[in-house]
Amino acid sequence: MRSDIEIAQSAKMEPIVEIAKNIGLSEDDIDLYGKYKCKLSLEVFNKFSENKDGNLILVTAINPTPAGEGKSTVTVGLGQALCKLGKNAIIALREPSLGPVFGVKGGAAGGGYAQVVPMEDINLHFTGDMHAITAANNLLAATIDNHIHQGNTLRIDSRRIIFKRVMDMNDRSLRDIVIGMGGKANGFLREDGFMITVASEIMAILCLSKDLMDLKERMGNILIAYDLDGNPVYCKDLKVQGAMAMLMKDAIKPNLVQTLENTPAIIHGGPFANIAHGCNSLIATKMALKLGDYVVTEAGFGADLGAEKFFDIKCRFGELKPSCVVIVATVRAIKHHGGVKKEDLNKPNVEAVAKGIKNLEKQIENIQGYGLPVVVAINKFITDSDEELAYIEEFCSNKAVKVALTEVWEKGGEGGAKLAKAVLSTIEERTSDFKVLYDSELTIKEKLNKIATTIYGAKDVVYSAQAQKQINELEKFGLDKKPICVAKTQYSLSDNPSLLGRPEGFSVNVKEVRVSNGAGFIVVLTGDIMTMPGLPKAPAAEKMDIKENGEILGLF
Repeated sequence: MRSDIEIAQSAKMEPIVEIAKNIGLSEDDIDLYGKYKCKLSLEVFNKFSENKDGNLILVTAINPTPAGEGKSTVTVGLGQALCKLGKNAIIALREPSLGPVFGVKGGAAGGGYAQVVPMEDINLHFTGDMHAITAANNLLAATIDNHIHQGNTLRIDSRRIIFKRVMDMNDRSLRDIVIGMGGKANGFLREDGFMITVASEIMAILCLSKDLMDLKERMGNILIAYDLDGNPVYCKDLKVQGAMAMLMKDAIKPNLVQTLENTPAIIHGGPFANIAHGCNSLIATKMALKLGDYVVTEAGFGADLGAEKFFDIKCRFGELKPSCVVIVATVRAIKHHGGVKKEDLNKPNVEAVAKGIKNLEKQIENIQGYGLPVVVAINKFITDSDEELAYIEEFCSNKAVKVALTEVWEKGGEGGAKLAKAVLSTIEERTSDFKVLYDSELTIKEKLNKIATTIYGAKDVVYSAQAQKQINELEKFGLDKKPICVAKTQYSLSDNPSLLGRPEGFSVNVKEVRVSNGAGFIVVLTGDIMTMPGLPKAPAAEKMDIKENGEILGLF
């Protein structure tokens, strides 16, 4: 089997102008970025405003293993399969971050014969959205320190600046730094730090904004610091939200590309799901719903993180109503949750499947609790035994849930035909009765307790003294009536990555609570969550190269 990049480089892409025409767009509706990429004008909303929204299909997963379970690949493959069945389908994905590309995780363009292309462009600089977000973020960061240096009329307490700088790379050495060294001319000495760009509130704002003016207003509402009297200071107090929005004038437009089978794919925004809300932009999803009869999108990591935030944050703000949810699982991952060591995952073990399937069971229950129909997709590996697959199929049948084997990595859309048919029949047979989990007007503790006990299966939530103080402060300033975005490990339903399967009787431990006021949600940090990842001992970058003719090597 050829590598992902070898498959992608041999793809027969159609000019993006033709892909746009296939979904009803003219050349006036797009801004070209070369022959195979373009941005979509926000005027598309007005042009197709009378169109009925298509069916929204969310692809999520069980709690993943460190290797990932192929959720993006299944998302792309399902979109291709729907098109093979003659349906007007569009895929809506997140943009990759350079940090994971050069680190461990890899990109976010699918894999095998279920990829979006041009893969090299998408996984590298693409159309520059990540750089625009980074620039807008760091303009604000620079303005904060300049304001203090130039007299500090807002009386910003330099010990309580909460807005950080960002860069789109894994660099652990920048997590905690000291700035302003070198004397008076270089500003005031203070502690600071960097996050990865995808953890920035600017990224979250991009993905939740309705249009450019909404984005500008949201950026103005970013809480950046507290003053010497303990009162909040906002970005709009520095009067730079207009300049920041100017930097984002093109980044706010969704990007259109295609799959290996020329299925249209809109890729826009890419917040991490363990430290942010993990969904592509609301603009891209809503635009796709106007252009396609079926829109296949994904949410990051397992359903306890990505899907919960997709429903309680993105769908709440965008008034979206999903039609169906696909939960991706693999036999290997289920055995992992059953306690099997990594080196033994390829060995048949039905007993481990029976034990680990409790994780899938909980994720199914969670999705059904939102009033949504579920289909389970088993991303098939050659090492899966017939007995293991049969056990999963029988388990799902007993739950009255359709299950389909997918082989999209090997066969593309053809390998997703069973899944596509299962999704179509589920949408026809079962009506979505979608509802969010909680009322955002509840207290912070009430909302978090609802998530922790209902979605994770925790017995309770325990707060650090710092978290309690931060909650009191947010309540004091009326910043608490917002949805919750939990930052926790993706590997467990709990906040402890070692608790696999379906743990019970555990507590969720809250270390820190802060508000992303511009984005419109409250971030609750549990466990050891890094907002700036580090590179591994042998980064993926070591295996990458480029030839004299520009051919890229080793990119997956």
